[in-house]
Amino acid sequence: MVDARTPSLDGGGEPITPERLEAFDEAAIADLARRLEEDDYPSPFAGLGDWHLLRALAIHRPELARPYVHLVDQEQFDED
Repeated sequence: MVDARTPSLDGGGEPITPERLEAFDEAAIADLARRLEEDDYPSPFAGLGDWHLLRALAIHRPELARPYVHLVDQEQFDED
C-alpha cells in the first residue's frame, strides 16, 4: 500500500504540483533516475512523464536533483 505522503513514482498520470515535488526525497529521486537511465518504459510517453518530473525537480529542488541533472539533457542556447 502506498502512503499518501510518498510521491508517485509512475512518471505520469499525476500532475506535477509543488506538493508532489516537495514529497520527493533522496530515495525517490534515485528511483526516478534509475528508471530514466534504464529507459525501459512500455511507451515513449511513460518515459517522457518521468523526464518532465525530473526536469521540474531540477528547477524547483536543485539540491536534490543535482546528481541526476545529466539525465535532463538540456543544451544551452543563445537567444540572440
